Amino acid sequence: MAVQKPKQSSREDMSYNKKNAIPDRWTEYKAVGKRIPGTRFIAFKVPLKQSFRYQLTQSEVFGPFDLVRILEKEGQQLGLIIDLTFTTHYYKVEDLPNTLYHLKIFTAGHEVPNDATILSFKKAVRRFLHDNENNDKLIGVHCTHGLNRTGYLICRYLIDVDGMNPQKAINLFNESRGYSIERQNYLDDLRTGPKRSNEGMEEPDKEPVQGLAHEPRDDAPHHRREQHSHYPPFNGQGLHQWHREPQNQFLPFHQKNNMSWFEPPERQFFRPPLIPHPPHAVRPCFPNQSIRGFHFGRYPTPRPSDRFGQPYHNPHVPPEGSTGPPGPDRKLRHRHRKGPKDWTPR
Repeated sequence: MAVQKPKQSSREDMSYNKKNAIPDRWTEYKAVGKRIPGTRFIAFKVPLKQSFRYQLTQSEVFGPFDLVRILEKEGQQLGLIIDLTFTTHYYKVEDLPNTLYHLKIFTAGHEVPNDATILSFKKAVRRFLHDNENNDKLIGVHCTHGLNRTGYLICRYLIDVDGMNPQKAINLFNESRGYSIERQNYLDDLRTGPKRSNEGMEEPDKEPVQGLAHEPRDDAPHHRREQHSHYPPFNGQGLHQWHREPQNQFLPFHQKNNMSWFEPPERQFFRPPLIPHPPHAVRPCFPNQSIRGFHFGRYPTPRPSDRFGQPYHNPHVPPEGSTGPPGPDRKLRHRHRKGPKDWTPR
């Protein structure tokens, strides 16, 4: 039996100056109803995009991917979403799973939808049923709460197209959604108002748009980063066994291996090996630097004049046992010495 919610005077859509606020009374309604028997319709409240989640508790969160998972648990598959909200703040096509198609029909709240809105709804439903006659995919319809505008248009379709009795259509929707339609003007129009024309219902209308989002890793239950089953537990023989022990804590150029925490040794990328000890016959870089102060590092690029394995030779100093000028046969330049100048004529 349908549950009657107490009527309230607040608007269904949040005002434009509260773009990032949860819609009024949104948390008071359950997320998804049941499939309406004998139809492809299912009603639900508007799913909210990721940025709204920080304002909700874990049990209140309801987004596009939550909608898909709820229906999958019940063995149902959603094919089309007809969005009747009069705003685009709640979610965009980029937030919808790429397995769904979306059609936006801007429908103002509180007032009975006009004939153009009703015809657009009928066209969308008829086209989907024609394209999916070989499967059992559902048509999801929502406004803000998935109740008043949603209930009116679904019942209007059942009355005008399927020829269902108005009160039977209303009762069927209320029982499936779990709540009763609240707007009295909607109920009066469904019960006593004229049927709307179905002329042009088979003509093409707006094309549904496919969703663009893939299931986020944080939302996917099988991707939650709890404890990796293929890694050993952290219990003394666990993940830290893959860490490399530092060679020397006091070396200024010691490199930390930041990747070893996530990958086993056979999959790690290590840097080239470090020099284990200073090479023979390599002079210190500075006069006051000794071999004991040698820093671990990689081999420097050799200069053209250096030959590994040979004694170091300073080109500015004559070799031992040589009396020739230093360097490659150069003459010493005459240097003027300071002192009194001799002005004696020669």
